[in-house]
Amino acid sequence: MEVKMTVPHVLSAFAPETIGTKVIDPDRFLAILGGAIRGHDLSRDRVPGQHFIVLSEEAVNTVSCGVGRRTANPDDYVVRAHRGRVDAYLRRDLAAPAESLAVVVYTHDAYNADPQVAAEGRQVGDDVPHVIVAVLASAGPRPPLSPYRFVSNLAGGNREATLWSADEIRAMAQEIVEYDQGWCVVAD
Repeated sequence: MEVKMTVPHVLSAFAPETIGTKVIDPDRFLAILGGAIRGHDLSRDRVPGQHFIVLSEEAVNTVSCGVGRRTANPDDYVVRAHRGRVDAYLRRDLAAPAESLAVVVYTHDAYNADPQVAAEGRQVGDDVPHVIVAVLASAGPRPPLSPYRFVSNLAGGNREATLWSADEIRAMAQEIVEYDQGWCVVAD
C-alpha cells in the first residue's frame, strides 16, 4: 500500500538548486521512505506525531549529502539567501559522500500544530496524513541542529524543545560548536 505524503513548499531538498541535502532520485527515495513510514515504531517519537526516521543504506544513494568539510579557502564557498538570511555555504561539488540518511516526517496533526507552521499559515489539508519536514543526508559525526535552528527551537520554534533539560541543552550546545568547526552545509 502506498503511503500518502506531501512536501511543503519550504522544503527545498527536491528542487534543482538547493541548500543542504538534495534528493537526486525522488521516485526511489519516496518509495523507500513510504516503506519506512509504514514500519516506523511510534513509541520512539519524543513528541507524538514527530517521526525521526533513519533510512536504509540503499536510500543513501538517492541523495547528495548536505555537508562537506569546512575549508579556509573563500573560493570554496557560495553566498545564498535562505529563509530570510544570507549566509555562506560550501559549494555542492565539495559535498562529502553521504554516509547516512534520516528524514523528519510529521503526521497531519503534528504538522498543523507546529508553532512555525501555524504562524505562517502553512497548514495542510485533512487528506494529507504525512508531511516530509526535513531530509538529512550526512557524513562524519551525527550532525546536530544548526546553531540558528537550535536557538530558534529554544525560543519557541519547536514543541520538542520544551522537553529539553538544562543538561541536555548544554550538551547539545557543545556538540553544535564542535560540529560547526569542522563541517559546513553545502549549496548549489
